[in-house]
Amino acid sequence: MNKEREEAKKYLKTAKGQIEGILKMIDEGRYCIDISNQIIAAEKQIKKANMLILKGHLNSCVKEAFLNNSGEEKVDEIIDVFDKLTR
Repeated sequence: MNKEREEAKKYLKTAKGQIEGILKMIDEGRYCIDISNQIIAAEKQIKKANMLILKGHLNSCVKEAFLNNSGEEKVDEIIDVFDKLTR
């Protein structure tokens, strides 16, 4: 597993812990703004993980595809992902 994937896993594990904490906060009837702030923090961890996964993809799969003259399909995949991210 490459460096980006290992680092992404760390962010996702942090987000998982945050989400478990958020669920507990909801069960405890905690203040809505505190819950919302924790949701935002978990979202940031997930976004960081996603960027690392995409970075790894660009540096490996996309690079290899261009070296083999088949990069157009990989570019289309990345454009689709960026479209989803900006909706």
